[in-house]
Amino acid sequence: MSADKKHTMLCLGDSYTIGESVAEHDRFPMQTVELLKHDGINFDKPTIIAKTGWTTDELAAAIKEANYTAPAEGAYVTLLIGVNNQYRDRNTEEYRKEFVELLKTALHYANGKNEHVFVLSIPDWGMTPFAEKDKRSREQIGKAIDLFNAINKEEAIKAHVHYVDITPISRQVNIHPDFVAGDGLHPSGKMYAEWAKLLAEKMKAVIAQ
Repeated sequence: MSADKKHTMLCLGDSYTIGESVAEHDRFPMQTVELLKHDGINFDKPTIIAKTGWTTDELAAAIKEANYTAPAEGAYVTLLIGVNNQYRDRNTEEYRKEFVELLKTALHYANGKNEHVFVLSIPDWGMTPFAEKDKRSREQIGKAIDLFNAINKEEAIKAHVHYVDITPISRQVNIHPDFVAGDGLHPSGKMYAEWAKLLAEKMKAVIAQ
């Protein structure tokens, strides 16, 4: 592995990927590449196609519009999407269908390299202060999140891509209140740091091969 080689990272998602309510350097893609840099693995600044509120179909439409061109050898790609499908009470089978298409897109940008694609699980926003105002209970929200995550995990395994389970970290806000940003809903830079550690370890193992 050449120390001066620069890798490319494309991150697809919603508010959790764009880092709603935190500074740019606190977003999990930025923190991930910084951790890898400390290990001598260099990345260009991540390309992020994500926006707060996006569902699977909205992300798919935005990717087409972005007209992103991956390098010839392919990019490392992260995919974290589905919380807004759950929040809007969208159908789970619709989610599965659209998630599978997004996975195909991720694989395309990774030049067909399954080992370069990383699916992140959906965090449980039901544990946040924001959720206290919701008509659904924390338990109901958590169970719904688990249903959506069962789908994205199953499809990630079928596609032979990596799966990074960040949901347990999101459920630690009761013991780590500083894991929540000032808006009472989104993760803080501290929670993103925990996600970044998990992702960076998986990426480092792949790059070292």
